[in-house]
Amino acid sequence: MAEGLSVAAANTLLDTLLAAYPWVKLYVGAPGANGTANAAVETTRKQPTMGAAANALKTSTADTVWSGVAAAEDFTHIGGWSAQTNGSFGWSGTISANAVLIGDNFTIPTGELDVTFPVAS
Repeated sequence: MAEGLSVAAANTLLDTLLAAYPWVKLYVGAPGANGTANAAVETTRKQPTMGAAANALKTSTADTVWSGVAAAEDFTHIGGWSAQTNGSFGWSGTISANAVLIGDNFTIPTGELDVTFPVAS
C-alpha cells in the first residue's frame, strides 16, 4: 500500500498551492529551499494557464512561452512564486528541455506542465 494523500485532499491542495504560487521561474539547477540557487539568466516569470486539479494532478491547458530568452542556457528546473516580481517562493520541480540560445523562444507545451502529489492506494 502506497502512503500519501487522499485524491480529494490532493486536488484541494494542488488548487490552493497553484493559486498562491502561480508564477513560474526558470532555473539551470535545483532552486534550493528558498528558490535563490541556480536561477536562469532569463528572469521573466510566466503564469501558466492551469486546469482544475483532478485525480491528484494539475496540468497546463495552454502553452507557456518565454520569447527571446536572455542567454544560452539549459533549463532543468522551475519554481513557483507568489508574484511576477519579488514575492515568495513556494515550490519547485524538474523539467526536461533542450538547451536554448540567446533570442530563442522556450515553450512548455500544453499538457506538459504537471504538478502532482502522491496519493494513498
